[in-house]
Amino acid sequence: MKIKNREKAYNGYFKIYKLTVEQEGETFTREQFDRGHAVAALVFDTERQEYVLTKQFRIGSESELVEIVAGMVDEGEEPETSIKREIEEEIGYHVDKLELLHTFYSSPGGSTEHVQLYYAEVSHQQHSGGGNSHEHEHIQIVRLSAEELEALVSQDAKTIVAQQWARLRRLSR
Repeated sequence: MKIKNREKAYNGYFKIYKLTVEQEGETFTREQFDRGHAVAALVFDTERQEYVLTKQFRIGSESELVEIVAGMVDEGEEPETSIKREIEEEIGYHVDKLELLHTFYSSPGGSTEHVQLYYAEVSHQQHSGGGNSHEHEHIQIVRLSAEELEALVSQDAKTIVAQQWARLRRLSR
């Protein structure tokens, strides 16, 4: 498959491109949702011995979701800087330890979103978190034991990946 042309079809909060592609002599169009580069982290508070997640309303699901901390990488920012910023904004912690777990596309059939998933250890909450009011974020903190994290029924893919990593880590000890 070869991309022959790319034109911006929509330029709002998100961007959508109309691509003209060629494959095996046929030319056709596809839309591409340009979501950008995202970061996410399963956060563990080493003092309280619990995982710290978020709960917020998500436009895509049109519902509140409990999920791991996540956000977008700002232009010119390194992913590690982005996830540390997101952890501080959303749940109010400074990161003590950060480990990259995996990198993946969230929905490669039509979206450019590329996610870097981390495990972060924290020990002291600097402030209450809650997100940025200028971004209209209203984030609640959810604290879970290892057992509660494993039992959490989530519809969020990055959270499911993080849950499985935590479960495999626990089983390998």
